Amino acid sequence: MSRFIVLDTPIDGLKVVERQLMGDSRGFLSRLFCAEELAAAGWSKPIIQVNQTFTQRRGTIRGMHFQKQPHAEMKLVTCLQGEIWDVAVDLRVGSPTFLKWHAETLSSSNHRALLIPEGFAHGFQTLSDNCELLYLHSAAYSAEFEAGLNAEDPQLSIGWPLAIAELSARDAQHPMLDNQFKGVIL
Repeated sequence: MSRFIVLDTPIDGLKVVERQLMGDSRGFLSRLFCAEELAAAGWSKPIIQVNQTFTQRRGTIRGMHFQKQPHAEMKLVTCLQGEIWDVAVDLRVGSPTFLKWHAETLSSSNHRALLIPEGFAHGFQTLSDNCELLYLHSAAYSAEFEAGLNAEDPQLSIGWPLAIAELSARDAQHPMLDNQFKGVIL
């Protein structure tokens, strides 16, 4: 029996993963990752790093981050507490959905995750206070190869559902897109 239902999004390779709970009167068990089962959804590499974030304030945005080659990474993002609006932007050179974004609501109650392939920027906005996320990464973080998009870039026109309550100074300094940005080569 599969512990996941994998749903396509309008952007090729970007997947929603719904975890199937096994529960009884004590509570439930939820499988967060299975390489064998998620291979069909596109997860093709080992997990190299696991990160956790906690964000206190509703309306906070974290992102839009990505890693350039040779540290491009796949991510599986899960919300363990609270509710977020999770966004991925296609940065793949030559992609028919280049610079298009897709968002999903992830929460502790809907048991969904977003499987983000290499070549995407990622960020989220908290829809509730006290949000806790778990990230599985296929590559280790490298400050030298880190990059980001500005969450308020008018060229992306991300329709954040709430007024921005907080954005780090680092994230606010990500540049706006210009004609020099050609995307990410994989």
